[in-house]
Amino acid sequence: MASRAPRHGPSWTLGELEAVAQRSVDGRIWGYIQGGAGAERTQSANEAAFLRWVLVPEALAGVRSVDLSTSLLGTRVGSPFFVAPTAYHREVHPEGERAVAAAAGDLGVLATYSTLSSDSLEEIAAASGEGPRWFQLYFQPEPATSVELVRRAERAGYGAIVVTVDTPILGSRDRQERSGFALGRPVPIGNGPSVRTPPRGPSWDGGAYELGDAAEANWAALEAVRKATTLPLVVKGVLSPGAARRAVEVGANAVIVSNHGGRQLDLAPATLDALPGVVREVGRHVEVYLDGGVRRGSDVAVALALGARAVGVGRPVLWALAAGGQAGVDRYLRLLGTEVANTLVQLGCSSVSAVDRSLIRPAPAEAPRATEGPGTGRATVLHRPDAPQPTGRPRRG
Repeated sequence: MASRAPRHGPSWTLGELEAVAQRSVDGRIWGYIQGGAGAERTQSANEAAFLRWVLVPEALAGVRSVDLSTSLLGTRVGSPFFVAPTAYHREVHPEGERAVAAAAGDLGVLATYSTLSSDSLEEIAAASGEGPRWFQLYFQPEPATSVELVRRAERAGYGAIVVTVDTPILGSRDRQERSGFALGRPVPIGNGPSVRTPPRGPSWDGGAYELGDAAEANWAALEAVRKATTLPLVVKGVLSPGAARRAVEVGANAVIVSNHGGRQLDLAPATLDALPGVVREVGRHVEVYLDGGVRRGSDVAVALALGARAVGVGRPVLWALAAGGQAGVDRYLRLLGTEVANTLVQLGCSSVSAVDRSLIRPAPAEAPRATEGPGTGRATVLHRPDAPQPTGRPRRG
C-alpha cells in the first residue's frame, strides 16, 4: 500500500463498517447491497468457508517491514486485494464510481469496474489517474455492443477485460425483491442507453420459460471477446476445474474463482472451497484470483495460502462508499491493508510472495460458530468437512 498520510475523515473500524453503512442508506439500497440468491445459503457459505482454516503464527520471526505490493498480469499493484466489480454506485452514494476510482488510484489498489456502472468508464478512468484499473464486461444482446465496450475500455487505458460468465440471467434475490430495488423504475447506467443488464428471470410464454432479449452467453461469445482485443482476458465466475481449463483453452490469462458474492445460484460452492481445485488445474498456466466472503486481513492471508494470487472485495467497498464516499473507501482500503500487513508480520512473512500453504491448518472440528447469517460479519458454520493436510515448503525461521 502507498504510505501517504491518511486524510481526516470517518473513524469507524472494519468491524463497525457494515453497521455504519446500513445507517447511511435507505432500505431499498441496503436490500440491493446485501441481497443474495434465494435463501442466501451460498452467501453464508462464502464467509463460513474461512472459518474452516486457522493461521499458524511464527514466533520470533524478526519481521521489521512488510511489502504488500505484488504484480497482477504484469502490472505492479499496491496490495494483494483488489476492488471487485459492483454496479450502480451512485445509488449508494452521490460520488459514485469516481469516488472509488480516486481512492483506489491514490493507493495503487487495482479496481475493476462494472459494465453497469453509474459513471461512464471514461469518467472512471479519469478519476483513477495513474491507478491500475480493469473493465468488467457483461455479454450484450448485440455482440457489436460488447465489442464497442471493449474498444472504449482500450482507449480509456484499462489494463484488462474481465468477462463475467456466471450471469446468463440474474439470480432470484428475495431480499432485493422485497426491498423494491430497481423493480419500479430503470436504474441509470453510465455507459450509455445501448447497454443492457442480464435478464431478471425467465418468463412463461405458455409453452416454456423464455429469456427474451438475453445475450448469447456461451464459449463462442467468450472466444469472440478474446479475438476482439489484445488486452489480457480475465474470466470471472469459475467454480470448477473443468470450467477453468476451458477458459484457459479459449485464451484467458487469468480466472477469478467467484460465485458472484452468492447472488446468482443458491447452493453453489463457496469460493474458498472451490479455489484449491482450480489452482491445481490451471495455476501453473494462468493467475488465479478469488472473491466472495473476504472480510478481514486474515481472510486475505488464508486465500493467498490456498493459492490465490489476489482476492477481490465487493460488498465492503460498497459499505465504505455508503459510509463516507471517497473518504470512506480510502479509509476502508487503508484499514484492510494495515490488517493484512499485521497478519503477515505475525505469520513471519515480510512480503506477499512468502505466504504459502505451510501457514494454515484445518480448523478443529469444534471450531467456533458464528450465530447469524449474512450481514452480520460471519455466517453460520454448519459443519467442517474433512480437509487435506497442508503441504508446502518448510516454515521460515
